[in-house]
Amino acid sequence: MGKRAEHPLVTAIAPLLDRIDATVVPPAEQRPEDVPLRWEGELVGAVRLPGAELTGALERLVHEVETELGGELRLLDRAGKQRAVRLLEERGAFTMRKAVATIAESLGVTRFTVYNYLNREQSESGNSTSC
Repeated sequence: MGKRAEHPLVTAIAPLLDRIDATVVPPAEQRPEDVPLRWEGELVGAVRLPGAELTGALERLVHEVETELGGELRLLDRAGKQRAVRLLEERGAFTMRKAVATIAESLGVTRFTVYNYLNREQSESGNSTSC
């Protein structure tokens, strides 16, 4: 089988994709975070925006911690949620864009609560500095 010709829609939006550093993936490789491209009702591909890999990485970290702690983060008690935040922080989850909001949603708490858990962890580990 030879290489399939690029669809005219993909060709037409190529300059835009280059400008925003996005790529088009075939329908079979589409992920939930991708933007589907339809032409006359046919799925011809999907646009993968930059940073989508990081969003997926954060979701994988949350799922990993849920597996480790034995269930959905939102169903944990307060101590369990604090432990989840500690584990996610240790694994670098909070270095990712919009991580606090995403993790807060997974925990079923506010962003303020997640920041409180993070600050509590830092003060207990002696990482905070006093003035």
